[in-house]
Amino acid sequence: MYERDVRPALAADDEGKFVALDLDSGEYELDADDYSAVARLQARLPAADIWLGRVGQPAAHRMRQIR
Repeated sequence: MYERDVRPALAADDEGKFVALDLDSGEYELDADDYSAVARLQARLPAADIWLGRVGQPAAHRMRQIR
């Protein structure tokens, strides 16, 4: 859904922003802050089934082991 519907609508300056996407409706919010994108989408669609991604990245967040 992201690649098909959302990605083509994004601009070059959206690179690195977070996308909160409702998997049922396809509605989404875009923001530099992950919490803000999710909060805005939940405000509009309280029952949203949310997928969170980051434009241009394979995952929204990266985890690493600290030694």
